Amino acid sequence: QARLVESGGGLVQPGGSLRLSCTASGSISSIGTMGWYRQAPGKERDLVATITSDWSTNYVDSVRDRFTVSRDNAWNTMTLQMNDLKPEDTAVYYCNAFIRTISNYRSYWGQGTQVTVSS
Repeated sequence: QARLVESGGGLVQPGGSLRLSCTASGSISSIGTMGWYRQAPGKERDLVATITSDWSTNYVDSVRDRFTVSRDNAWNTMTLQMNDLKPEDTAVYYCNAFIRTISNYRSYWGQGTQVTVSS
């Protein structure tokens, strides 16, 4: 009964910035680890960044110095600040979260938001 919705994607030039947001809604008791993943056409879905319920973060090496993941537990949101974007960052970005509801505790996925980095 929980769901995740991403927003903030779009078209930017190389070197530009975007801020992605993920909002969880539904019958939520608590949210564990959240993360951002991305998938380019013809490629597998790969981890970008994760953040635990106590704000510990992890990043894939290719974005470590450019992206920042954060979360606001009060509003059940997670953000990804992306700076110095490169063409290779072009992908559909997906939000993921482990959510506890009255029924269970499991992983949920958002539907994705497109990020295109191009001149």
